[in-house]
Amino acid sequence: MDDLEKAIKEEDRKIRHLRFIVNLTMSVIAQSDIPFEEASRLVASTREAALRLFPGKEEAYDLIYKPKFQRLLREKYRLQ
Repeated sequence: MDDLEKAIKEEDRKIRHLRFIVNLTMSVIAQSDIPFEEASRLVASTREAALRLFPGKEEAYDLIYKPKFQRLLREKYRLQ
């Protein structure tokens, strides 16, 4: 396996890991009775984990995942 294949495999692993974290966070928020503040902390922790996996990709996170979390929090906690 050459370096490019290894890099692609590692990138795929990190993407799968991030998807797992995001899906788990969304499920916990949607299916539990945690207070808004705790849900917000979970979202912030998820963002931190994402940026540890993909340093310098704040903009990509904010484009892809931030709207999903905002929508979930708005619907769950009936925010405007």
